[in-house]
Amino acid sequence: MERLSGTPSREASALADALNVRELEVLRLLAEGHTIKSIAAQLDRTEASINERLRDARRKTGVGSSRELARQLGAQKNWDKNPDLAMTSPSSEAPVQPASRGLTGPKGTIAMLIAMPLIAAGSLLMAADAPYNAARPQSAVAAAQGSPLVGRWALDVAAVPAEERPRAVTISFSVAPDRRWTTLVEIVNADGGTLHAESTAALDAAPVPTAGNMGFIDSASLRQPAPGTLVMTLGKDGAPVSTRVYTVSRDRKSMTETIIWAGSTMPKLETNTFHRIG
Repeated sequence: MERLSGTPSREASALADALNVRELEVLRLLAEGHTIKSIAAQLDRTEASINERLRDARRKTGVGSSRELARQLGAQKNWDKNPDLAMTSPSSEAPVQPASRGLTGPKGTIAMLIAMPLIAAGSLLMAADAPYNAARPQSAVAAAQGSPLVGRWALDVAAVPAEERPRAVTISFSVAPDRRWTTLVEIVNADGGTLHAESTAALDAAPVPTAGNMGFIDSASLRQPAPGTLVMTLGKDGAPVSTRVYTVSRDRKSMTETIIWAGSTMPKLETNTFHRIG
């Protein structure tokens, strides 16, 4: 999670100059919203090696938080100042797999973004379909507004690794009479900084802009392959960031978020658990 505000210990360009290519590479991914686990998967490294790079970066710059350091660098996009920084590392480590940029047109991009996660999480969607398809027939509007996803959900933060743990994360889903879904995400970071993002979209996979202060995303799109399942693709500057599959339990009291990060042909699935609070 990124920090909303902070006082840089020195100019962002000076921070970048103090770091090597591998440290900047990890911080760039952190600024894009990745977790330690997803960075390790994308760079084909261990989580311990990623944490070591971040510790070295904090020691060199004097910035106490890796997220804050990534935010300061990302505000000025200082990784671009280093001509050696690329998605393929020149070091002796294994080559880094390039991030997938998708197709140029918005329809082609969204088609690619939706296809890969649905293949990766296909069994998850099939399992989620059964509890809800047996419901009595009802109008499309009533069915949408009565979706088990509608409501307010809180992240089980105790299950998040300590080094990444926020104070709180809530997600709210609501459906308007025109069957468009509004999603509101609110994050309270470990340092007390707050982030929020809001979007309103139809279930047609068409990207819509997001409002708020989450700088690592600027668009969202939605699909609903089953009544208790919602697929949300997040993007930045026309490129994929992640696709998230939300599935609700049979008792409608908990919701699983399965995250597929962009940039890998066969991504590892990262999961979070949310509990209904409204």
